[in-house]
Amino acid sequence: MIDPAMDGLYNNRANVPEHPELLAEWAAMSAAWAVDAKTMRTLVYGDSDAETLDLFLADAENAPVHMYIHGGYWQSNDKKSSSFVARPLVEAGAHVAVIDYGLCPDVTIDEIGRQCRAALAFLYGCVKSFGGNPDRITVSGHSCGGQLVGMVMATDWPHFGADLPKDLVKGGVSISGVFDLEPLLNTTINLKVGMDDAVARRNSPLFMKPACDAPLALYWGDNETDAFRQQSEAMAAVWGAKDVETVAEAILGVNHFTVLTGMENPAHPATRAILQQLGLG
Repeated sequence: MIDPAMDGLYNNRANVPEHPELLAEWAAMSAAWAVDAKTMRTLVYGDSDAETLDLFLADAENAPVHMYIHGGYWQSNDKKSSSFVARPLVEAGAHVAVIDYGLCPDVTIDEIGRQCRAALAFLYGCVKSFGGNPDRITVSGHSCGGQLVGMVMATDWPHFGADLPKDLVKGGVSISGVFDLEPLLNTTINLKVGMDDAVARRNSPLFMKPACDAPLALYWGDNETDAFRQQSEAMAAVWGAKDVETVAEAILGVNHFTVLTGMENPAHPATRAILQQLGLG
């Protein structure tokens, strides 16, 4: 049964009626940037058709590497419309991977988490051949991509792959993430995702132990519902108590979609945090 109050807190498309125009703006910015970018397109990191990424290359040797995970509540959007976030990072000297992953209901949320781990493991194994530094990998994501940032930062990497270091991820930035998925169970969001209590719990980074002490920065728009502020503040408090350096900060004057739009600017708080984690800020 749908809980209207909870759905009102988390249904971002209903709360931002102009979201189609904002999504179209992301796609237009991404297409314009991709024209001139040096890109390795559609690199395959897994067995399914969805497991591909675009790697945008900086004009730098031994470049740090960043992976961006798009949002869409695990059921929409793609890498093609999200690559504009890579531009200021590449221009500063980082290689940036923007990934695709399978979408619900075709795959489960557990499988999406596995695919994001596989993408990072793939990058660790191959970026050196593209002039990247596998020992300087960070990750960011928006909305459900923020949840996936938490999931990969809680991953036991040597268990996932014997050749992977415990501290594979050197830093994470989440924009408007969700870290406790239980509130989504009785919302329209879950109609395609199909979580039950157990699935929601094991995909909630709030209740997980970070794999290492890599820093985590969390941002949200002050025009979002209080649920997103509470999610990020709770994550910062819990992981901060586990010796993870955390930042939790509202970005003024933006909603769940416009919070991301400004990331083509290196002065955007989240972009600035990514650059700092990469050693470029």
